Amino acid sequence: MKYVRMYADKNGDSHFEDVEVEMSLVDFSPPTPPMGVSSSMPSMNVVFASTPVGWYGEPHPVPGRFLIIYLAGEMEVTVSDGELRRFGPDSVVLVEDTSGKGHASRAISNDNVLAVMVQLTD
Repeated sequence: MKYVRMYADKNGDSHFEDVEVEMSLVDFSPPTPPMGVSSSMPSMNVVFASTPVGWYGEPHPVPGRFLIIYLAGEMEVTVSDGELRRFGPDSVVLVEDTSGKGHASRAISNDNVLAVMVQLTD
């Protein structure tokens, strides 16, 4: 499994990084057979978010570290280094650009963008 990490460097510029998730075979919920499980990411809150068609967020840092799991619709995100990526259903993004120039976001689908946002501990 992979996810995209969005982060700010020491100069405040935001970037994307592709991250491969390591999984280990674990007896996670006996008596079911072992399954692949990653290491845990401690979290504080979970919210569901919906952005309407045409929504646009000016460049901004995020108020905390979030793991965003897109369920429906499509979001276009541009980091301050100029790279643009699109995220749709089944995309997972770890958003950590909590300082600096941040990123701009735009809902580009014909339907609302629906996502689960997991706030991670610092």
